[in-house]
Amino acid sequence: MNETLWHAIVNCETTFDGEFFYGVITTGIFCRPSCHSRTPIPENVRIFSSVDEALTAGFRPCKRCRPAEHRLAPHEELVQAAKQVIHQRYQEPLTLDILASELTISPYHLHRVFKRSTGITLADYVVHKRIEAAKEMICTNPQHTITDIALAVGFRSAAHFSTVFQRKTGHTPTEYREQAETQIRKGAVAK
Repeated sequence: MNETLWHAIVNCETTFDGEFFYGVITTGIFCRPSCHSRTPIPENVRIFSSVDEALTAGFRPCKRCRPAEHRLAPHEELVQAAKQVIHQRYQEPLTLDILASELTISPYHLHRVFKRSTGITLADYVVHKRIEAAKEMICTNPQHTITDIALAVGFRSAAHFSTVFQRKTGHTPTEYREQAETQIRKGAVAK
């Protein structure tokens, strides 16, 4: 067996989910690389490139990681669900506790899984989504004030919004708007 594949199995690496599956001949069960089941003995492991290949070889899907039902690992599904809630409700006050309650999972587990999967915290992701939405509003709605935009994307005050916006983009919201307007004028002149 390939050393990389074995390392992925032993460390339950989600990055290899979907790339291969492994079956254990002593149990007749096949899993995703990210499955947190007991580590098998290497001699008992068979590698498969697809669910169909594992099923054809006579293995049945693991009830823990459900390789035949889901394309994403369970942790990845949780991360995607959290992102979906954030994208739909970023304008609202979203805390770790609120998101965890919405997803019916413990806040600690949600925080740990999200951070491990994405490299950033949920709070950072919410801020990123709000800043991206603000940048779009600044460019497309010049009639809105900075305060209107700050409140529309979920910040409680224009001052806090401006501080966070500048930290994330390197520009104040007003500077960003001026640059966008300049780019639009240049584009209109070039045509």
